[in-house]
Amino acid sequence: MEKLERDGKVAVLYSPGYGAGWYTWGGDERMIFDPRIVQAVLDEDRKRAIEIVAEIDKNIYTGGAEDLAVQWIEKGTQFKINEYDGNESIEIIGPSSFFIA
Repeated sequence: MEKLERDGKVAVLYSPGYGAGWYTWGGDERMIFDPRIVQAVLDEDRKRAIEIVAEIDKNIYTGGAEDLAVQWIEKGTQFKINEYDGNESIEIIGPSSFFIA
């Protein structure tokens, strides 16, 4: 899977606002790593981010897009995305079978 990398870190998208989770409600791993979506968020163009997701699969839920944020995580770091009432957070963890930046 293609990822946006800078200075040994990988860009990870998540939605820290309450209401709807981005990845946790959308359920497609590409939603957190796709460099086109990440760049749209960095450019503050959430509408374009949603359009890109629709190009991937029009059935993916894109709630939480208005709160999207990028967290830069060291390449090779294991993490998971937690969600409570739509508010997502990234938890850095030890060895496990979760996502790896």
